[in-house]
Amino acid sequence: MSGVDSWEAEFHRSKTNANAASGPSAPRRAPSALLEREDQPMPDFLPEEPLPDETPLEQLTRHWMNERHAPDILPAQDVLLSSLLDHIRRQSDTIQLLRGDPSTSEEEHIRIMLAQTEVERVKFIVRSYVRTRLYKIETYARYIIANEEVQTRITTAERDYASRHAHLIDRHFYSSVLQSLPESQAGLDDIPNFIMPPMVTEPDTTRAVFAHARKGTIARTPEGKTVDLAKGSLTLLSFSAVSDLVSSGDVQLV
Repeated sequence: MSGVDSWEAEFHRSKTNANAASGPSAPRRAPSALLEREDQPMPDFLPEEPLPDETPLEQLTRHWMNERHAPDILPAQDVLLSSLLDHIRRQSDTIQLLRGDPSTSEEEHIRIMLAQTEVERVKFIVRSYVRTRLYKIETYARYIIANEEVQTRITTAERDYASRHAHLIDRHFYSSVLQSLPESQAGLDDIPNFIMPPMVTEPDTTRAVFAHARKGTIARTPEGKTVDLAKGSLTLLSFSAVSDLVSSGDVQLV
């Protein structure tokens, strides 16, 4: 059985029996349990309905890909992320416990090594997902703090970070350039009196993206046209045409 199966099986067991899986007094599992597969119902982490066979790890991978390909910042998946991080900690504690057991056989050590490799892979996806969101927050900080709708897509910690980052950038601009300009040109308001780049950087939602339809649906372009998306189809459209479908889970960016 693959490392993916082992990680997902362990996650489902930990969610259905969290009390037994956490803390230093948690009962110890047999090493072979790391690679067992159980048919457990998947917890409901997301606003949209996940596919029947989609595991929490696959959900995170989908949101990670969406975040990397979307020009705008997407709704935060803090509940899913928190659950996965909690499981990573429990899984790592279990691995360390089994590694230190002198009665663990060589075959069981190989199983433990495979489980540890899978944990590291999940950590990579988590780190990349968080870094992608931080990059967007830093790039569009002033746009985010000025837009209440965008603020509903981010966590409280992300909103505080965006506010502090925008404040630091404003102070830097003022001390290095703006204080030397005439008062009429020393502001950072995005209302230029002549042709010039905007002062507030906004995401380009007209940028083209590849949309993979997870089920049959309809996309609506900014011009009012409709595009039928058959299940499994891959279509090149502007992000604004599929942004709502991405948020609902009907479409995945690739």
